[in-house]
Amino acid sequence: MKDTLRPDRTVVRRGRWLYVFCAVSIALLAILFSASFSYFKNAELELAQNRGSIYRSILVSALDRFQHLPFVLAQDPLVIAALEGRDREGLNRRLAAFADRAKLDAIYLMDRSGLTIAASNHDAPVTFLGQNYGFRPYFREALAGRRGEFFAIGATTSRPGYFVAELVRGPDGRTNGVITIKLDLSDLAKAWAAGGEAVLVSNSDGVVVLSSDPSWLYRTLAPIPPERRTEIDAERQFGDEPLSPLDWSETEDGRVDMDGRGHLHVQLPVSRLGWTLHFLADGSRVLERVLFTVGAAAVVLALLLALAIFLRSERIRAALRASQADRRQLQETNLRLEREIEERRVAERRLESAHSELARASKLAALGQLAASVTHELGQPIAAMRNYLAAEELEAEAPAQRNLLTRLGDLVRRMESITKQLRFFAKPAAEPLLETDLRDVLEGARVVLEHELGAPDVDVSIHVPDEAVPVRANRLRLEQVLINLVRNSMDAMQNSDRRSLAIRIGTAGSRAFLSVQDSGHGVGDRSIEQLQEPFHTTRASGEGMGLGLAISSAIINEHDGTLSVENGRAGGAVFCIELPLAIGQEAA
Repeated sequence: MKDTLRPDRTVVRRGRWLYVFCAVSIALLAILFSASFSYFKNAELELAQNRGSIYRSILVSALDRFQHLPFVLAQDPLVIAALEGRDREGLNRRLAAFADRAKLDAIYLMDRSGLTIAASNHDAPVTFLGQNYGFRPYFREALAGRRGEFFAIGATTSRPGYFVAELVRGPDGRTNGVITIKLDLSDLAKAWAAGGEAVLVSNSDGVVVLSSDPSWLYRTLAPIPPERRTEIDAERQFGDEPLSPLDWSETEDGRVDMDGRGHLHVQLPVSRLGWTLHFLADGSRVLERVLFTVGAAAVVLALLLALAIFLRSERIRAALRASQADRRQLQETNLRLEREIEERRVAERRLESAHSELARASKLAALGQLAASVTHELGQPIAAMRNYLAAEELEAEAPAQRNLLTRLGDLVRRMESITKQLRFFAKPAAEPLLETDLRDVLEGARVVLEHELGAPDVDVSIHVPDEAVPVRANRLRLEQVLINLVRNSMDAMQNSDRRSLAIRIGTAGSRAFLSVQDSGHGVGDRSIEQLQEPFHTTRASGEGMGLGLAISSAIINEHDGTLSVENGRAGGAVFCIELPLAIGQEAA
């Protein structure tokens, strides 16, 4: 008993060890995943912070670069003179030269009402000359004595820019006008886009004013209140832009989901205009690094597990080698026992088949003796009865008497038919088998079956090949078999609504076949062995002795053929005769 239980205990201990190792490994991998995710996220955020600081420094530098220029221009005597109506053409040329050298989008001078009286683009197709920008916040700020700064889409050129305005005073210290420069920041946004990083700048209203992705421009990070939207429209800051919101949502862990993708988000305040620079780092890189780290750890654990299993397997293999010889011997014994069992089963099947054949042969032998006796004893009395009835029919005059004699004659002919069937078992034929065309057998049977096949309510179809189908056979006996099968089919269709009969002749390999298919009631679950038993019949009492298929089967066996039956797919029964081809027999 101890030896029997030991393998089960070993398997249980081995399974527990494996479960413990897997549970510990999963726990370690989960801890590693959490720690590595936090580490790589902080590292990526630090990198994003550094990159965002660089972008912010570049932006602040661009905004601060020309902060002094409006103040300098406000002190220029030509600017002051132009406000007093002197030499404005000269100032136009001077401003154009300044704008060209400083790479500014425009420099222009407005009077106290906001009307532009001199501009660097005075000779351009679209010029600021004659335009009134008194509605702009930078103009109002400068006119109030403060430096005006503003970012907007140009009301005249429809190009965005950063505006810096300064108050211009006359010699007497009075306010005369406002000098303004416009700085184009589009080259800065193009440089961000070329860097392949996600950078955007939003103003105090949450509107994106600069972006590495042009599709984000002038869209909002959050909805703008209606009253503020009215003020923006009055200032014409963003022209006709709809200021539609971005697909932007911030999470509690400092991430941003935009357009269905997660990003690490770093936001840095810009020193001017209340702007905020947003740097978005790809959050998938953190997950990729974490998965790589966890995957590497999983590989190491898997290698350790594989090594442990290998060492354990080596120990088990060493223990199993001792039992291999006994196992092989046991397997060989089992194989010999299986072969003996199979041989015994084959012998039992052969014995059962022999018993069946013996029983059938016994039946046929008894039937032969009975048939010989009945044929001998009844042959002469029946012939005498036929002669007496024929003589009485010649002398009978009354119709009733003739009718009675006719019915008696039918009974005598039936008795003769029965004795003819029995005569087959009493004296089997010994005629030689000659080469015969199955098509000729069908033609011979059609002559006898002319009445049955010509019935108007029976749909008969015959399919024969164009070439001969030669078999070695006794033609008359094959005709007898075919006649018997056709008459059986006609009897089976007596009560059918649709009466159809199909006869086919053909070849399959080295064998020929002849089939008869009807639309009768079929054979049910009976096999051909049951149907060909002597005296087995499905007809009513007195309509047959059940010897037709027994005789037919015996004739086909004499020809080394087979007789089979099955139910048709559309109903009815299909009887099929298979015989060796005469050519195939000679070759064999």
